Amino acid sequence: MKTSISLALATAVSLAFASAAFAAPPTKTGTTAKGSVLTDAKGMTLYTFDKDSEGKSACNGPCATNWPVLKADASDKAESGYTIISRDDGSKQWAYKGKPLYTFAKDQKAGDITGDGFLNGAWHLAQP
Repeated sequence: MKTSISLALATAVSLAFASAAFAAPPTKTGTTAKGSVLTDAKGMTLYTFDKDSEGKSACNGPCATNWPVLKADASDKAESGYTIISRDDGSKQWAYKGKPLYTFAKDQKAGDITGDGFLNGAWHLAQP
């Protein structure tokens, strides 16, 4: 009896730690005038850039000032379609389905989508 109780407790503790290891996705889903989009934790719209290649950002320097990256922390883990890419400056950035994710500096509040179609259509709303 004592062994089965110990085993049950050990299993419960293991499950608790295992579920804590799975982090929440780095994005949320928000609603805009153009439908559902991925957002950052503050509800700001996320975008993708046509000039990026799979897992590689082409937006550096002044571009990254206007299009701040969705930064990943060293402790973050990729899962469920999300990956973490290395940027030219060595920092880490979240990508969804291989596409690096960015906010737009000119968006003022959650739900703004002023970056959609920017640069002759090279910037797009990131969609779930």
